[in-house]
Amino acid sequence: MAISELIETDLPAGLLTEIDQDVFWMQQALLLADYAEQQGEVPVGAVLVKAGRLVSCGFNASIAEHDPSAHAEVVALRAAGKVLGNYRLPDTTLYVTLEPCAMCATALVHARVARLVYGASDPRTGAAGSVLNLVQHPSFNHRMQVLSGVLQSECSLRLTRFFKNKREKKRVLPAAVVLN
Repeated sequence: MAISELIETDLPAGLLTEIDQDVFWMQQALLLADYAEQQGEVPVGAVLVKAGRLVSCGFNASIAEHDPSAHAEVVALRAAGKVLGNYRLPDTTLYVTLEPCAMCATALVHARVARLVYGASDPRTGAAGSVLNLVQHPSFNHRMQVLSGVLQSECSLRLTRFFKNKREKKRVLPAAVVLN
């Protein structure tokens, strides 16, 4: 399935306020998170936007790709680099349903993303303010604006549901069968 069949690629006319735009793009990231979950991945989606237009997007693909770095954010950054012909992504905003981990946060800094908007905080590995704040670390030569909590309950619900279902499936598995 093409990504263009999953999400909108342009900001609809009439969304003038920044918060309206943030909600719209987070809704697109949520659609990608849903798709990731359908693929058996942790439901995280990301969209990278520049001047109100979608540049790239990604969803978690670590399991399918056998790649621990295939987080939604990194997938979106890699695609954006190819689309824009540059590993630097100034004047862009990344919308992601879950607060980035240290790997993703550092990649955002290196890419020079201007703004990060995320939905659910990650109290275990969040690196945009929850556990660490790498995206605004004073030692780095780039810091970005951060807005957290956009559609937080919708983003959190997907993750909670995914891990609850995973735990329930684990409980109902039969005991191992010993073959002679």
